[in-house]
Amino acid sequence: QVQLVESGGGLVQPGGSLRLSCAASGTIFNFYTMGWYRQAPGNERELVASIASNGNSNYANYADSVKGRFTIARDNAKNTVYLQMNSLKPEDAAVYYCNVRSTLLGTNYWGQGTQVTVSS
Repeated sequence: QVQLVESGGGLVQPGGSLRLSCAASGTIFNFYTMGWYRQAPGNERELVASIASNGNSNYANYADSVKGRFTIARDNAKNTVYLQMNSLKPEDAAVYYCNVRSTLLGTNYWGQGTQVTVSS
């Protein structure tokens, strides 16, 4: 069983930055895709960024709305995925969820979510 623990959310002013972290406990293989989703009130959960790995290289994917502002990274040795969020906008406010999944194994894990508030 895999458990995901997120941290790093909080209140930030527009234009500010936050860094989210998600540490996975349990067995995580390098081929798992790790990612971040977000859900604002009244909206569906949406993909923010994901990062796949083949053990040698990482492949990142971003929602158009965050390209150029957010950066996803992973540390396979620590089973941790990060989301650096810069130039935050009020529309980035949401609960951010960490996700780890494997299409090969048919597994899909979610964190409990961390609140990001962008307001002056």
